[in-house]
Amino acid sequence: MRKREIRLSIKQLTLALDPKESLEQAENVMRHIGSIIAQRAPRTVALFAPLCDEIPLGELAQRVDCRVVLPRVKGEDMEFYDYDAEAMAVGAFGISEPQGEVPVAAEEIDLMVVPGVAFTRAGDRLGRGKGYYDRYLSREGFRAYCVGVCYEHQVVDELPVEPHDRRMDEVVSGNFNK
Repeated sequence: MRKREIRLSIKQLTLALDPKESLEQAENVMRHIGSIIAQRAPRTVALFAPLCDEIPLGELAQRVDCRVVLPRVKGEDMEFYDYDAEAMAVGAFGISEPQGEVPVAAEEIDLMVVPGVAFTRAGDRLGRGKGYYDRYLSREGFRAYCVGVCYEHQVVDELPVEPHDRRMDEVVSGNFNK
């Protein structure tokens, strides 16, 4: 399947997901991400504010005991800024974004939780097609441990990958404990 077809197919499955099942999978993902953070003990963790069809990370940002940064999009670029629950505003694509003034250097991020349309268990990732994460993950100095998060139906056997695609170090799906 081509990328466009995969994106459409996954979107249809996500929209058909039962709200109770969606919540259960999101809670499973948050628990697992919490345990990864506890185990790896990063100084700085990058999370994301989800779009309506992405795994909601809930209050994970308030529950972790380290510095938390979130992305902010401006034009074709994405930068990460310190998370402050009191200083968030709706930004690009209707996503809640931090309003800090100084972006965090890529090399300061120790662990990054990455959204995606689809993943393989081996860590291949298919994004939305705009390339924000692809560009960020390929930055000089970026060295973070990357964890892709998704609903179980977003895990597929294979994806079309390109030379610039960075594989996730780990993929956490909503039914990891079943």
